[in-house]
Amino acid sequence: MLYPLKFLPILKERIWGGNALAEQYHKTEDTKTKFGESWEISDLDENISVVSNGFLIENDLRDLIETYMGELVGDSVFEKSGLGFPLLIKIIDAHEDLSVQVHPDDNLAQQRYEQNGKTEMWYVLHADENAGIYASFNKPLEKQDYIEAVQKKQIASLLRFYPVKKGDLFFIPAGTVHALGKGVRVAEIQQPSDITYRIYDWNRTDDTGLPRELHIAEALDAIHFNENEDYKIEYEEKFNTTSNLFRSEYFNINAIYFDQPLQKNYSNIDSFVIYLCVEGEVHLFGDDFHEVLYAGETALIPASIQEINLVPNAVTRLLEIYL
Repeated sequence: MLYPLKFLPILKERIWGGNALAEQYHKTEDTKTKFGESWEISDLDENISVVSNGFLIENDLRDLIETYMGELVGDSVFEKSGLGFPLLIKIIDAHEDLSVQVHPDDNLAQQRYEQNGKTEMWYVLHADENAGIYASFNKPLEKQDYIEAVQKKQIASLLRFYPVKKGDLFFIPAGTVHALGKGVRVAEIQQPSDITYRIYDWNRTDDTGLPRELHIAEALDAIHFNENEDYKIEYEEKFNTTSNLFRSEYFNINAIYFDQPLQKNYSNIDSFVIYLCVEGEVHLFGDDFHEVLYAGETALIPASIQEINLVPNAVTRLLEIYL
């Protein structure tokens, strides 16, 4: 009988990272290394999540999909994605500005690498005062104007800046130039891809004093110049119920904000469900399991679990993610 699966975090040291993943989210006892990312659920090569709880402990996600197939991910998901897991879930600590970057869409990524593109969503977990994110351009921009700005290292002045606060939500389609700003922590839900084209890095140098590699030529074909929408997603969150945040062809995201027990029934969806605990603490109960999620922890609910009881210890907020 499958049960809610928790995984060991896959920590990524980054030049712009801080120590929140250690000190706030307890992903590691190493508080000195600049960890920028915790990959919570991943099936990318060399970065495959390993179970940390229950009788399947030490099994990796790819082996589980091969063994349980639709019972784990949902029959329709397995038919479409096969042995690959269709999402990558991260927690990101931007202690400093991230590089200005862009990700290829599905068409370009397939042409170049025979892989998925990278469309992503950010849910803001924390923001320092005056912190924000960059998404797309602050005015219509032709390709030649962009090239000249990159050559003059003036691209930052052309980016649209969004001040952010806890709970803000942003949808970043592949092809959108973007960057997380200093002092922002987010949960990132994305297509399973790690293809990033770095355009500008704030004149930053690495530990050896050299500038980091840029991917100016590769990025040029990836940018969607004709798309300049508002990337902030407005939503209404209600207490002690499930609130819809976002729907797309890549993922669906809800929020569960509550302080009373709730029963969830997933008989109407043919998909796994992911819970990411944003704040508080919640007990997950079923006929054959009892697991606990603390703030910053993630659990994969197999598709075979159609009913689950959620019992919060205090005011708790979960992100509920599924296909």
